[in-house]
Amino acid sequence: MNTRQLRHFLAVLDRGSLSAAAKVVHLSLPALSRSLRSLEDELRVPLFDRQDRRLRPTPYALTYAERARRIVFDETEGARALALMRDGESGSLYFGMGSSVARILMAPMLLQLLSDAPRLRLNTVVQSTDALLAALRREELDFFIGDIRSVAHDSQMRVEPVYRCTLGWFARRGHPLDGRTKVPIDALKPYPLVGAGYADEALFEQMAALYGLSLPFQEHFAVNTNDAPTLLTLLNSSDAIAPATDVSMFTDLRDGTLICLDVNPPLNLQLTLGIVERDGRTRVPAAERAFKIVRAHFASMEQAVAPRTPRAKTRRKVKGKNRTRTRITQ
Repeated sequence: MNTRQLRHFLAVLDRGSLSAAAKVVHLSLPALSRSLRSLEDELRVPLFDRQDRRLRPTPYALTYAERARRIVFDETEGARALALMRDGESGSLYFGMGSSVARILMAPMLLQLLSDAPRLRLNTVVQSTDALLAALRREELDFFIGDIRSVAHDSQMRVEPVYRCTLGWFARRGHPLDGRTKVPIDALKPYPLVGAGYADEALFEQMAALYGLSLPFQEHFAVNTNDAPTLLTLLNSSDAIAPATDVSMFTDLRDGTLICLDVNPPLNLQLTLGIVERDGRTRVPAAERAFKIVRAHFASMEQAVAPRTPRAKTRRKVKGKNRTRTRITQ
């Protein structure tokens, strides 16, 4: 038995078919099938049931998978640690983040990394936190930036919190509810509500309880989308309203095109963004450089954001009108 066979086994287990796994491991179907049979012969147990041209993992396969992953992980880490000692900061860096974070962080981060380490090969993905976590478990990412609640009790992950988000109800400047104070939730219902698809069920349940609304909470939205640019276009171009994080609205709040409505009760829910990586994995020098960029970015946001929460509330009166507006300080 060798780790090459274990990689073949895990590829079939993860992809669910020989043809899909063969593309990943760059083998022909007959060669991959022979590798699996050889591993089964050595382990003396069947790993897959072959029925109707489909492979179904046996209980033996499901039991052995975690140990196989650990063996492959340890071999990869041994070679990786030596390569880092030999090559320094060259090589590849794979990381991901959610769409709302990517909108304000991805491009500046890539530009800085390209400037600091021109020999580095950068590979990025923009996905939901659960998809990023799954990719990290499969060793497809070095780290991701996302909601750290997803790994709160996961001993295999290492987390560094970097920013505590606040949530609010956002709309375009000049919206019919702009300037009104203590807006009840019923006053929002005549307008299209847009749900951010990257919010999790636990967050939706808290919102439903806060406002006395029925579940599933998504049914109260006219649109559900996990694409931050689409969400912002809807808000800026219509009377739509969306519950969202200050991170996802940061640029438009700073530019004054969006406002945070004074909804009563306020949406005093929080989630924390953090850097998530695999515990025990050798950290590449380029990752440390990337982490410094992330920390500096969110530290500057802490000073720039003026949300409606007591953390850093900044308001100004509009001349001639008795109203206040949430602003972003420069």
